[in-house]
Amino acid sequence: MVSTAETSEVNTGIYSSLNKPKKTARPVTPLGILVQQLEHILNTAKTESISTEFKTSLNKAYHLAAGIDPYLEDCTTSESKALADLNQKTQQEDWSKHFDDGATVRALEQEMLSGHVEGQLLKMLVSISKSKRVLEIGMFTGYSALAIAEALPDDGCVIACEVDEYVSRFALDCFAASPHGKKIQVKVAPAIETMGKLAKAGESFDLVFIDADKGGYVDYLNLLLDTDLLASDGFICVDNTLLQGQPYLPKEQRTANGEAIARFNRFVADDPRVEQVLIPLRDGVTIIRRK
Repeated sequence: MVSTAETSEVNTGIYSSLNKPKKTARPVTPLGILVQQLEHILNTAKTESISTEFKTSLNKAYHLAAGIDPYLEDCTTSESKALADLNQKTQQEDWSKHFDDGATVRALEQEMLSGHVEGQLLKMLVSISKSKRVLEIGMFTGYSALAIAEALPDDGCVIACEVDEYVSRFALDCFAASPHGKKIQVKVAPAIETMGKLAKAGESFDLVFIDADKGGYVDYLNLLLDTDLLASDGFICVDNTLLQGQPYLPKEQRTANGEAIARFNRFVADDPRVEQVLIPLRDGVTIIRRK
């Protein structure tokens, strides 16, 4: 999920806004933004006096980048009808009308959806690890929660933390259309509060998926590692850890969320309690486990 705040910040930094038709998804991953930039350069080159060799090389670079995501989609197991319907319903919603009622106003956008390939990765990880209990920190319309639920056994459970009441109702309506929706419990409250209550109750999870406010990532990780919320042999997946490429770009080109992710990535890399791998899928996914 692309976070709420960075989607409104992205154009205040190194990327300029494009006037796109309503409900058209804009690029919010490093690769998507790279493709957009290459397309712009390629179109500019058509009007400039540039050598044929340079134009050929530029065209090749564009097609190499632009072809990756469609190819990944094509070669990944197809999503279920329930997930496809949830995706379509999310894309059709006018999210500009909806904000949460909390202290921090949070804009909602269709680009926050985890999506097909990342959803299939989560399903595969659940199946391989034989996880039965999953905690999701940040749900949005529930694509990743439902994808995970589809891979769980009948007695498995996903507890999904979501701060926005409207989004929670939206997701629950989508879950009702799937036989796997019954495996999902939604907790509407700030995630750190829900996590504290779960820890106090002695709850433990085989897999935790973090995909919420980027400034809270370090606190979420510490709470998981400092309590028994994460099972001894459990692991954590963290979304948006390449956040539009900002963590590895010059510091002055980062938004607040980009800086938060850069700090989180460094925190994880320097933490002697864990080992991890950062996968360049979509907006970056980091898998973490205790040593």
